[in-house]
Amino acid sequence: MGTGPNAKKPGARSKVKKYKKKTWLCRRAKDTDQIQDEIEKSRDSGKPIAFVYDDDLPGGGQFYCVETGRHFTDAKALADHKKSRYYKRRCKELKEEKYSQDMAEWAGGMTKEVLPPAHAKK
Repeated sequence: MGTGPNAKKPGARSKVKKYKKKTWLCRRAKDTDQIQDEIEKSRDSGKPIAFVYDDDLPGGGQFYCVETGRHFTDAKALADHKKSRYYKRRCKELKEEKYSQDMAEWAGGMTKEVLPPAHAKK
């Protein structure tokens, strides 16, 4: 371990905001709406989501969980994952309706109802 000005103690980066943001983003899971879009595309095309063999991905990219968007090393790891609480919770989230712009406007009070004119001509 170095002793120069660039040497850091273990845990010294725990308060650095830029470091925290970078590590959080690289480990972040896919959002539910992204996964719902992938599932809809595969359902429309009639083809399951599959990957070409890739050495960079765990298990060559052959053991992929669609619901969580994660790759696994072998079939046993994928089967164990499908029994986990995280997987079951994510499946429950995916069954809910996708959050749309119309729903956001409704929640914000921006309704699309047409009101009668205040001063109608007689």
